[in-house]
Amino acid sequence: MPTLATDLTVTVEGKELTITNPSKMLWPEANVTKWDYIRYLLDVATPFLAYTKDRLLTVIRYPHGIGDKHFYQKNLPDYAPDWIASKRWENTVFPLCNDVATMVWMANQAALEWHVSFHLAQDETPTELVFDLDPSTPDFEPVVETALLLKELLDELQLPVVPKTSGATGLQLYIPIEKRYTFEETRSVGHFLATYLAEKRPDLITLERLVKNRGTKLYIDYLQPWRGKTLTAPYSTRARKEATVSAPLLWEELPHIHPTDFTVHTLPSRLKQKGDLFQAVHDPNRRASLDSILLFLQKKK
Repeated sequence: MPTLATDLTVTVEGKELTITNPSKMLWPEANVTKWDYIRYLLDVATPFLAYTKDRLLTVIRYPHGIGDKHFYQKNLPDYAPDWIASKRWENTVFPLCNDVATMVWMANQAALEWHVSFHLAQDETPTELVFDLDPSTPDFEPVVETALLLKELLDELQLPVVPKTSGATGLQLYIPIEKRYTFEETRSVGHFLATYLAEKRPDLITLERLVKNRGTKLYIDYLQPWRGKTLTAPYSTRARKEATVSAPLLWEELPHIHPTDFTVHTLPSRLKQKGDLFQAVHDPNRRASLDSILLFLQKKK
């Protein structure tokens, strides 16, 4: 490993990139340097880019590591290379993480969290119905219990669903849907399903957005999926002391795991062993219809 003062020049997809301060410690407690981080991203690049491609990207940058100041960056910086793809959307020029070179360049800027839109840059059609399960306590058990309840409900409706850890404390459930619905329609379905569960288990689940009013209940966020809004990309790192990552899961694993199991250190070998568990989300043959639910909701009005 080079010393802290030594920059590295690497060639990625034919583009020469300088990695500054490769020995800089970005996650001190997890012993993850900038070079370790870039190596992690290279290990997960194929499944990571399979989902981030052509989505509006917001990153959170930590120039001096996770223990120091950070800031959100939506606009592509003026000093960015001209080969980085971008899309102007509502007066913001968003970068698009479409290739390995872009990913490495952004990582060198200490972009440690990657959040992408619920739609592609070219249109505003939602690609999934998404539920973000946000616990109010450190206990992961309510997250597991709620996820399994939601899975049971979705199974009854014959809707495929893929879980992933948020990389923080919660879970995010993705239902790939046919690309012909509006965000208004997906939100109405999300509201219906989340309300059903909250009424079924008021001891466990809340739809209260204000954290101070949730008590110890788990919040099902069905409102975040919307045009221009973002959620953590699969395989994205998070600015947590353990260097956790957002990890796709198998349903049978859920009762036996904790979000801290999936880190920069552990995810690459898991990916080699299990493959890309998120692939089903962007499989064009797995997209579900919401027609029957929307018809039911229309009749209820």
